[in-house]
Amino acid sequence: MNSKLVKSVIAIAVLLLVTDINSLLGADVKVSKRSFGRTEAGEKVHEYTLENENDVTVKLITYGATMTSLMTPDRDGNIADIVLGYDDIAGYESDPIFSGCVVGRFANRISNASFELEGKKYQLADNFAGGHHLHGGEVGFNARVWDAKVVKQANGTGVAFTLVSPDGDEGYPGRLLVRVKYLLNKNNDLTMDYWATTDKTTHLNLTQHSYYNLAGHDSGDVHRHFVRLYCDHYLPVDENGVPTGEVRSVEGTDFDFRQGSRIDRKVGQGRYDHNYVLAMSRPEKPALLARVSEGTSGRGMSVRTDQPGVQFYTSIHMKETPGKGGAVYNTNQALCLETQHFPDTPNKPNFPTTVLKAGEEFRSTTVHHFYTWQPKK
Repeated sequence: MNSKLVKSVIAIAVLLLVTDINSLLGADVKVSKRSFGRTEAGEKVHEYTLENENDVTVKLITYGATMTSLMTPDRDGNIADIVLGYDDIAGYESDPIFSGCVVGRFANRISNASFELEGKKYQLADNFAGGHHLHGGEVGFNARVWDAKVVKQANGTGVAFTLVSPDGDEGYPGRLLVRVKYLLNKNNDLTMDYWATTDKTTHLNLTQHSYYNLAGHDSGDVHRHFVRLYCDHYLPVDENGVPTGEVRSVEGTDFDFRQGSRIDRKVGQGRYDHNYVLAMSRPEKPALLARVSEGTSGRGMSVRTDQPGVQFYTSIHMKETPGKGGAVYNTNQALCLETQHFPDTPNKPNFPTTVLKAGEEFRSTTVHHFYTWQPKK
């Protein structure tokens, strides 16, 4: 083989390799960045937009590592925003519903706003009904401005948000370094990768708190959404939503979504705010947790996670909340599937542990897949 031919073959091979690598790295996903204004304290907030070739567009801001918009096509190609949110940073700063943000240092409730760890009692903010602690305290991760950078990986292109939570932050021990990555790919998978490490033993429970309405964020209630949860058990709660410690079978109850059901066929008003049990120990890799579909639009969403539980919430506490584009959000306007460890785990030794020890690394992955479907004829 002559030298020119050899060089040509090598050049083609290199081109094919680079092309393949670019494909693997999600080069088909476009990323852009713009200003999203400033917080009341004067901190700059930026917005990142991810867009793939299938007209799926995700918007993220550095305030709260928040997903502000998720545009997807319906079965006829009409595009709508399927997550609740606000038009500007002022809306997110005054947000009463934790819309679209990353929640931490501990998602959900901790009873009596306290826990004991390694023989020491830690007192937290009692910022929820009954003197309990909710979603990390008065100024949780949802109300911080995160650092951000664009990343490209084999499973998508997106944004990595990082935050340092100092020792004693909101009463929690340990300096915690947190990273959350949102990755979009050409298969309409939106992956959320979590990582954290600490210099002192602490409790950690992270989740992403988006409100989904597959008919469109401004389309009314989600009663007609069809939900299937691959969970055999759920956690009963007291009057303030704190788990009692019992792990109860869904068999014969309105909490049984194993075969799938419209939300309003289980409870007349579709009122849910409970943690479902995917497993009593963390799955080794993301397992199928849920499928959600909406008949009018033909949109569907599946969720896989390696977390042991999920808070299934139908926005029952929402009332006349002003949203983006002039929308007004009300009870049952949307549903949340907040993958996480169980609420009040620091005070419930029978629950899978949320302890993160000094020098250890916490890693977790949740994947949302978006699709459309046609009704049977």
